[in-house]
Amino acid sequence: MTGQFAYGPIHEGRDPLAPPVDLRAALEQLGRDIMDGSSPRSALEELLRRGTTGTTGLDELTRRLWERRARIQRRHNLEGTLNEVRALLDEALEAERSALFPDPSDDARFREAQLDALPPSTAAAVRELAEYDWRSEEARQAYQRIRDKLGQELMESRFQGMKQALSEVSPEDAERIRAMMADLNALLLAHLRGDDTTEQFQRFMAQHGDFFPENPRTVEELIDALAARAAAAQRMMNSMSEQQRLELSNLMAAAFGDPRLAEQISTLDANLRALRPDEDWTSATRFRGQDPLGMGEGAQAMADLAELDALAEQLAQSYPGARLEDIDLEALSRQLGDDAGVDARRLSELERELRAQGLLERSSDGTLHLSPKALRRLGETALSDVAGTMRRGERETARAGAAGEPTGSSRPWRFGDSEPWEVSRTVRNAVLRTASTNQGEVRIDVADVEVIETEQRARAAIALCVDTSWSMVQDGRWVPMKRTALALHHLVSTKYRSDELQLITFGRHASTVDIGQLTAMEGVWEQGTNLHHALLLAGRHLRRNPDAHPVVLVVTDGEPTAHLEPDGNAEFNYPTTPRTIAKTLAEVDALAKLGASVSVFMLGDDERLATFVDAIAKRSGGRVVNPDLDGLGAAVVSDYLRTRRT
Repeated sequence: MTGQFAYGPIHEGRDPLAPPVDLRAALEQLGRDIMDGSSPRSALEELLRRGTTGTTGLDELTRRLWERRARIQRRHNLEGTLNEVRALLDEALEAERSALFPDPSDDARFREAQLDALPPSTAAAVRELAEYDWRSEEARQAYQRIRDKLGQELMESRFQGMKQALSEVSPEDAERIRAMMADLNALLLAHLRGDDTTEQFQRFMAQHGDFFPENPRTVEELIDALAARAAAAQRMMNSMSEQQRLELSNLMAAAFGDPRLAEQISTLDANLRALRPDEDWTSATRFRGQDPLGMGEGAQAMADLAELDALAEQLAQSYPGARLEDIDLEALSRQLGDDAGVDARRLSELERELRAQGLLERSSDGTLHLSPKALRRLGETALSDVAGTMRRGERETARAGAAGEPTGSSRPWRFGDSEPWEVSRTVRNAVLRTASTNQGEVRIDVADVEVIETEQRARAAIALCVDTSWSMVQDGRWVPMKRTALALHHLVSTKYRSDELQLITFGRHASTVDIGQLTAMEGVWEQGTNLHHALLLAGRHLRRNPDAHPVVLVVTDGEPTAHLEPDGNAEFNYPTTPRTIAKTLAEVDALAKLGASVSVFMLGDDERLATFVDAIAKRSGGRVVNPDLDGLGAAVVSDYLRTRRT
């Protein structure tokens, strides 16, 4: 049986043919901003504002919204209906005078006097001519077009698309409109009283549904659509001068030649105001262009301006709980084109995927932070950046035995072995032995058993001490320092899992941090470089891991200017004092007794710092490296591998 297929545009959800969201590039951008001191929330907002490669950001979309808004105001004015009615009135009067001129009768002169005495106000003149018996058929038709025009504009200002539907209005059409308006006001009044209007709404839509192409499914949806349009029409009236507003209001009484329609519209507006008081019924907008808009076009322009304002608020994401899913993609496409809707959808998918993939997490206090998964990815990127500039170290094998890692081979089981069985080789041995002895049924014997061979690996206890004083931020060393820590952390956690890495930051005081805290740490103005305290914490870490090879790595750009007193307070002095230097070197000596050499990665060209770190290297058997910022990560990782090999 042949299957049935239907094809159509994708209105909701993700386009299956669209390229996948580039989470890696987005995460790298987030990581750079976070390591530079931005909070994860601020970094995410900045990413969405800037956009990504091939995707326009929120800032550019907002700029285009404001540009379109200004263009509407600069290009148009609201005098279109008044100008068109005045032109039709002049056409009717000219045709009537042309018909009266050849007639020498007193009746013709009387009629001319009537026309000459018409008031200058367009609305008043139209009203006085309502009972005039036109001699000229051309004039009669021009005057009828005034009534039809006013009716079309009045209906279009309240019902979108009505102007096109009423391009030719018969008396039957006018009567249908009046009946629809009466039924609509009855429905709204019943709903306003709190009556159950479900059946009344269904009857109304069955009879008058062709007036509502948007096809509302409930009375609430109908009220929402009507109130938004009516409020736009009211804002258009508010935007006119007092004289224009009065003139247009008076003209509406002539719509379709029946003043009852204007009364029904007034009742409709009152009902909608009561039902939707939160709509903007009072504001006004200045139009200063040369292109005149009619009432319907003016109401649409005001609706467009309101939609543009709402979209700008959605794109700003400045309200509590804002999410990109809040953006009305259909409205954005309507105002800026399909490309803008696609860009906004991709940004929304990016934000959603960052959360769905577990790259961003919300803590108990509601703040966002990078997840461990995101930190691993950032560490992987940081490590790959330094991999090309260094040679990776291989692990040493001391002996085959317990408590190690698999080597990839197996060996016969010996009494006391605790390694897991190599099942496939064990079964193979049993089958071969059984076949060679013609025993028939295969049974595993102790002699058949092979175990997975492991190798004993040396453990290392690493203390990475990083300077977080203000000079690191000021001189652009903040992000390279964090990327170095990320690279080392990723290497240890993925390849040398038995090693113990401790991250230690030191400014006025020192503290131990995890990789997430270090990555999110913001630079603060704080004087003091307390290497003494950092080395104390490093020694504590090494003593907690006595069976591990000690590795101490220090990244700094200044000589120590603070030390820790016995009472726990930090004493700061600049320039540094002999007491601070002595206490710091005493900790270097204490680390040397634990077997730890201290490698110092000196940033910058401070002569006093160079003299001090040379002293550290001599006393601890360590070394001094003076890398540039691009080579800092490679230098630290390479030294870690060199130290644990030796």
